[in-house]
Amino acid sequence: MTVVSAMNVKEPVASKTRENGNTLNEELEALTTENPVILFMKGNRFMPQCGFSAHVIGLLSQYTDNYATVDILSDMDIRQGLKEYSNWPTYPQLYVDGKFVGGCDIISEMDEDGELAPLLEGK
Repeated sequence: MTVVSAMNVKEPVASKTRENGNTLNEELEALTTENPVILFMKGNRFMPQCGFSAHVIGLLSQYTDNYATVDILSDMDIRQGLKEYSNWPTYPQLYVDGKFVGGCDIISEMDEDGELAPLLEGK
């Protein structure tokens, strides 16, 4: 799994990984709950590989630097498995405090409605 972390945050935490004999769902659960803000995206925060991912990185970066990213292009199991885990078919996917927030459209809408900043406050 290739991960890229925020400049002032260590790499995403995952106490349960497939490398340690856990299932993919256990690894996804660990990633989403052990990292306060995590974005599953194409590419990473420094080099997004699609416009939607780049847009969400821009929105997040307005409010916090304390978020981690996971490059779904480097791990096909995560890319496919996360769709089932979240019941959401597209990327990027944002999780805050272990809860799925949404994809690009929802995050953009939340920002326009003034809901994104309070969600990320103190993270």
